[in-house]
Amino acid sequence: MTEATDLAAKAGDADPRVGLRAVAALRRLLERLEAVQVRSARVHGWSWQEIAEELGVSKQAVHKKYGRR
Repeated sequence: MTEATDLAAKAGDADPRVGLRAVAALRRLLERLEAVQVRSARVHGWSWQEIAEELGVSKQAVHKKYGRR
């Protein structure tokens, strides 16, 4: 199993402590993956608007989050 699939399985655990820890770990993983993809899109010449549309957020939100990195 990969890290993501293992965490997804644990997120449904009957023990809330296990489930909540897995959810928190998935959130951190998702944030890292999003940052990698935003950097990749910018390197490939994407505008902030194009990135925002794909993420389903405003251009301002994505620029505020990643514009200064």
